[in-house]
Amino acid sequence: MRYTINEIANLLDGKVIGNSNIYINNIQKIEVAQKGDISFIANSKYLKHLSLTKASAVIIDNNYNYDGIDNTTLIVVNDAYLSLAKLIQKFEKKQNIKNIISDKSEIGNNLKSGDNLSVGSFTKIGDNVKVGDNVTIMNNCSIGDDVIISDNTIIYPSVNIYHSCEIGINNIIHSGVVIGSDGFGFAKNKKSFNKIAQIGNVKTEGNVEIGANTTIDRGTIGSTLIKSGVKLDNQIQIGHNVTVGSDTVIAGLVAVAGSTMIGDNCMIGGQCAIAGHLKIGNNVKIAGNSGVGSNIKDNQTIQGIYAFNKQDFQRSYIMFKRLPLLSEKIDRLMKHFK
Repeated sequence: MRYTINEIANLLDGKVIGNSNIYINNIQKIEVAQKGDISFIANSKYLKHLSLTKASAVIIDNNYNYDGIDNTTLIVVNDAYLSLAKLIQKFEKKQNIKNIISDKSEIGNNLKSGDNLSVGSFTKIGDNVKVGDNVTIMNNCSIGDDVIISDNTIIYPSVNIYHSCEIGINNIIHSGVVIGSDGFGFAKNKKSFNKIAQIGNVKTEGNVEIGANTTIDRGTIGSTLIKSGVKLDNQIQIGHNVTVGSDTVIAGLVAVAGSTMIGDNCMIGGQCAIAGHLKIGNNVKIAGNSGVGSNIKDNQTIQGIYAFNKQDFQRSYIMFKRLPLLSEKIDRLMKHFK
């Protein structure tokens, strides 16, 4: 597929500076782009490449200085990164999905499915499963009894969805995901631990995407809830009875312990650990490698091994790095006053 720069600019509501009739065949990083490629700059670190790039066109934020650039055509937009996302959707090569149920799959009793269901080889679907329209379940998946999968959901190979879980519309579930495994619930009996049965489920709302090898535990009682628009990266652990609010994004290797409630529009960086039974407000940002052990109010940005206000943490870290020098100064002062 190829498009003219003018067609791309119209798609992105951008302003063209240069030749708008050139054809674009591919999207590429600005450092390696060649003739026929389009690239983008959404971070000022990459402005140094703008005058050197061989790309035929570059999408650029309108708040960057691009005066004097004549080696490439520019498409000036309000948000280059958002524009890139739109353009990638235009160029994306959709996998050719055949709407068939493989004769190598195993389908349980009383399946209720909508139109255009696709089921891959060696996938097993349990009893009393309900599936909406245009659902694709690829190879080697396991769908438990009484599961509900709503319209337009794509389930990639080797996904396991345990019994009674509910998947919303337009979900994308990547390989290796486990939804509805038992929560980590045990009652101590003297020196041993007795397992607490996990009789709840997991519910995802619409437009959720779950990255590869992420696990979401079922509720002990009630539901673990992933609300609409949530995007989960790879290798995330969501504990039992957690709620993740709408349009929250969580980067890889994050662990959220049981019964914590995360608000709407939060951004959680990679490798964070969040303790259980907490309430994290709306519009909270948690920097990567942070540990959260207390409630967080709305609109906070936090950072740290035991996370607190990000600016306070950064000031404290500067002091921490100076501790050896401060210690030496204190020692000299002590000697002086002896």
